[in-house]
Parts: sequence; C-alpha cells; structure tokens
Amino acid sequence: MTETRLSFKEMCAKFDVTPRTLRYYEYIELLTPEKEGRSRFYSARETARMTLILRGRRFGFALEDIRQWLLIYEHEGTAAQMKQWIALADKQIVELVEQKKQLEETLAELTALRNQTKTQLL
Repeated sequence: MTETRLSFKEMCAKFDVTPRTLRYYEYIELLTPEKEGRSRFYSARETARMTLILRGRRFGFALEDIRQWLLIYEHEGTAAQMKQWIALADKQIVELVEQKKQLEETLAELTALRNQTKTQLL
C-alpha cells in the first residue's frame, strides 16, 4: 500500500494557505515535509498535523503552544498529549470568555453612544 503524498502546491490548495505560511510552519518546525531535491512532499502525518495546527489557530492558540503540544505526542504519547490539550483548552476558554465579555461591553457602549447621537439629531 503506497502512502499518498501531497506536493507543496497541493498542500497549499488543500488547506487554503499561502506558500509563505507553509514555508513558515516548516521553518518553525511545525511541519517536516520530505524533501527530494528542491521539492517538498507532505505525508499523511504532515496533513494530520496541518489539520491540528489550523484548528489550534482557529481556537486562538499561539503557534509555539501548538508546536509544544505536537512535540508531546512524539516524546510522551497520546495520553500526555491529551492531558496537555485539556490544560491548554481550559486556559483558552477562560481567555475567550474574557474577550467575549469585553466585546459585549464595547458593543453596549457603542450602541448607547450611537443611540444618544441619533436622538440628538432628531
């Protein structure tokens, strides 16, 4: 059974990222594609890692936190990685709740000021 590999261009298209992003993820050691000459090829492992990286970014995690989390799997296994994931998620949830609270306060203040200004015009 042959493993499916994606070229650099295919990887960019599959994940809708720029070549610069993909090169940067490689530079900071989030991804380690196979190299054949100047070409890069991404295995199923790398595509799975990319899925996790993008999910982590969507949730607001720092790239360094994602990198450290991915390293845990390689050095300590799945259980340790899952425990760390819970800790990271707990921390991020607290931060997102605070951001939501601040955003709601800002929206309320902006809405009140808008309504006040509109009333003055009438």
